[in-house]
Amino acid sequence: MSRIGKKPIGLPDKVEVKLDGSTVDVKGPKGHLTYTFRKEVKVEKAEKELLVVPGEKTPKTDALWGLSRTILSNMVTGVTTGFVKTLEFNGVGYKAAVSGSNLTLNLGYSHPIDYKLPQGIEAKVVKNTIEIHGCDKELVGFVAAQVRSYREPEPYKGKGLKYIDEKIIRKAGKTGAKK
Repeated sequence: MSRIGKKPIGLPDKVEVKLDGSTVDVKGPKGHLTYTFRKEVKVEKAEKELLVVPGEKTPKTDALWGLSRTILSNMVTGVTTGFVKTLEFNGVGYKAAVSGSNLTLNLGYSHPIDYKLPQGIEAKVVKNTIEIHGCDKELVGFVAAQVRSYREPEPYKGKGLKYIDEKIIRKAGKTGAKK
């Protein structure tokens, strides 16, 4: 029995949900998301809430029940408030700029890196931080991970791109030989 799967998902006034078999469409002020759930679980719409109901009783169904409820909850949250991942860059001469749907990064390489943002994702650059906004939590996290992979933080000086809440464990550099 899934403790997460049992909880109903409240629907704000601005959100419209359309059920078509195992496909769920969620529309809100921040965007539109569609997801097709597995056949082992069903999504039911009550007055102002959504319920995820499992099919037959198996351990796999229990796992899918909680997962499906979390995905559906993230869809509702995404179209109402959206999701944000913030990256911070540290290093001499490191710069970032956004023009349209392109994110241009200067990260100490001999050339700038142009990253084309996927549809539904926006980026803002403020001083030495990059904010990635979107309504799809999975896509926001994926884009943030891809951008971070261009120059991961190194442990000696801390240069590179890191998540704003990430702690970099610093290493001591080489020390001179003692006589």
